[in-house]
Amino acid sequence: MKRLFKFTDGLANGQQTYRSGTLIRRFLPYLYKYRGLLALDLFFASLTTLCDIALPVIMRRLTNSALGNADPLTVQLVVQLAVLYVALRLVDAGANFYMQSQGHIMGVYIETDMRRAAFDHLQRLSGTYYSNHKIGQIMGRITNDLFDVTEFAHHCPEEFFIATIKIVVSFVILAKTSLLLTVLIFMWLPLMFFVSVKINHWLRATQKAQRFQVGELNAAIEESLLGERVVKAFTAEEEEKRKFEEGNLQFQKIKKKSYYAMATFGTSTRLFDGLMYSVVIIAGGLFLIYKIISAGDLVAYILYVSTLIATIRRIVEFTEQFQRGMTGIERFYEILDTPIEIQDQPDAGTLSVTDGAITFDHVYFEYPDDHNKVLRDLNLEIKPGENLAIVGASGGGKTTICNLIPRFYDLTDGRILIDGQDIKTVTLQSLRESIGMVQQDVYLFSGTIRDNIAYGRPGATDEEILEAAHLAGADEFIDKLENGIDTYVGERGVKLSGGQKQRLSIARVFLKNPRILILDEATSALDNESELLVTKSLKDLAKGRTTLTIAHRLTTVQDADRILVLDKNGIEEEGTHEELLAKEGMYYRLWNRMAELD
Repeated sequence: MKRLFKFTDGLANGQQTYRSGTLIRRFLPYLYKYRGLLALDLFFASLTTLCDIALPVIMRRLTNSALGNADPLTVQLVVQLAVLYVALRLVDAGANFYMQSQGHIMGVYIETDMRRAAFDHLQRLSGTYYSNHKIGQIMGRITNDLFDVTEFAHHCPEEFFIATIKIVVSFVILAKTSLLLTVLIFMWLPLMFFVSVKINHWLRATQKAQRFQVGELNAAIEESLLGERVVKAFTAEEEEKRKFEEGNLQFQKIKKKSYYAMATFGTSTRLFDGLMYSVVIIAGGLFLIYKIISAGDLVAYILYVSTLIATIRRIVEFTEQFQRGMTGIERFYEILDTPIEIQDQPDAGTLSVTDGAITFDHVYFEYPDDHNKVLRDLNLEIKPGENLAIVGASGGGKTTICNLIPRFYDLTDGRILIDGQDIKTVTLQSLRESIGMVQQDVYLFSGTIRDNIAYGRPGATDEEILEAAHLAGADEFIDKLENGIDTYVGERGVKLSGGQKQRLSIARVFLKNPRILILDEATSALDNESELLVTKSLKDLAKGRTTLTIAHRLTTVQDADRILVLDKNGIEEEGTHEELLAKEGMYYRLWNRMAELD
């Protein structure tokens, strides 16, 4: 059986790879917005660092005093040092509470801002983008991927700030104790840094592949679950399981690679830890023998080295989180860097529709992704209030014409005018507010009947909603429902029949009350009884409006003021139903073929 899903462990759809420096630089404005919170977070981070650094100093004082290398060890000194340490720990607890709460909240704010920016950008992208990207992938980018940004935004500056303080302070204190021993230990850090960077590239690649595969899994699961009735109807459960298992195992494979990378990183760090401790044992022991340092200094030295190594280990443990955050930011910017193909011109005005005349002036169009040329030099005048029907074989450009008027796609060449105004020179909002669309594939949102009708005009009163339902003929079935307009319709309106969903979509347009109406195969998926009801509602809706009707069933358009017959070469014929039959041309053949099928 032909595979319906393709799973990969690499990049897809021409995704680019961003440098870490570029991503961090672009991320900084989001962080800068909360610079006050960040400054306080780093201040409290410095307090916790102070507490960690103080312990070796205290232990050095105790040890040297006990060995007679400083003031004699007394109960008073022990109590003073203990009180000091307890006070520092109380400060540490308060500072840590702030970091864990407000620091993470700052990350949540940034995550929210980024998700808002991504969603706003997605709302402005054209149909071409959604034709080439799976919804599961897009959802993963603005949900799961940004979860990790919360941790990244909080911990990235915090961890590196703490590490910088500890490394610098440790170096200064250790150098004062024994410069030679300090140099012997710190000489390993450049090599450790070099190895870490190399392994980090591997980690980053596996993280990105892992995120991509999660998106593929989400997309496959979503499609399978939404099409569960088709799956059951064709008893294709085993095939769906096979496809899912293929993707699931691919994800397992990628995740195994990421854990190998993590294990390599952790192991290399532990080896460097061991080397540094070995230097301390060997050199420190020799320095003690030759009385270069005191026992107390060596104890403090070992504690500072432990602090240094713990700091490095913490950075290493943070590396996975860092890479997850960077991957989330990268996938976020892959969305934001997708160009907006259809947008308002800088000087765009507001469309003013008085009559509703529509003009196609030498219109050419080809789809931007596959460059399929659909319209070539189309010239068409639609009069105000005219009911124009467009028929013809599939691929002739019927739906394309209707998609070009509200600028779901932009023309390749030519102009479309509404009451003499080029649609490219007006705002998208004013253009689309003037157009109502009823399509074959009705989309109802998860919510109530009230919510779905009111979508045509947010803020409408119950009286206006009920009137729109009445005009669409939807009140006939709404009144029989226990909860009336407050009835829950289910996901995509699954609880309603096709005819009921279509009448709600018509009610939505009645409430919107546009001057121009586009009916795209609005009755082709309905049974005969539902078609009669919906056709009556559509006729009522079309009164007084400029209407474009696309239809395969010619019986639904025989009363149109004018009928256009399209083929791949453009307008083949035009006229009324009777005129076209009399010509005995393409329309005549389509009509007779339909009659034979009936």
